Amino acid sequence: MQLMSLELIQQKILIIRGKKVMIDYDLAQIYGVKTFRLNEAVKRNRRRFPQDFMFQLTTEEKEELIANCDQFKTLKHSTQLPFVFTEQGVAMLSTVLKSDRAIEVNILIMRAFVRLRELLQTHKDLWEKIEEMESNYDHQFKVVFDAIKQIMNVEEKPKRRMGFHAD
Repeated sequence: MQLMSLELIQQKILIIRGKKVMIDYDLAQIYGVKTFRLNEAVKRNRRRFPQDFMFQLTTEEKEELIANCDQFKTLKHSTQLPFVFTEQGVAMLSTVLKSDRAIEVNILIMRAFVRLRELLQTHKDLWEKIEEMESNYDHQFKVVFDAIKQIMNVEEKPKRRMGFHAD
């Protein structure tokens, strides 16, 4: 089975509860195992997966995930609530899943998380530069803005009403 590309793995990183996570269903597909086998391995090593490494979705979160992402339609009829893994949880999976494929997949997933973090940082830097330019722009063109305001404040003479008026 061929490994997924970095871009495809990046698309499987979701933001849930304000954290970048991957759902057990997607991880199982990437690792080439069944979802219940992946979760079984995690349950056998539960101490390795504290709440900030892995958590289970609520019913509402699962329904929202199904409603917003077509790829999760198969979860609609599942009786189990999915688990999601943070970057640290995915890294910990490499200690639980010991195949050669698991090692290769884990490296790819870590690269995807790093690349996503870099993209978000670049986006943040651009946003800060735009705000800085905007504040400089406001300062440089204060005279222009003041002139426009003065023009807009010029009082107009009241217009004479047309037609018949019974005053």
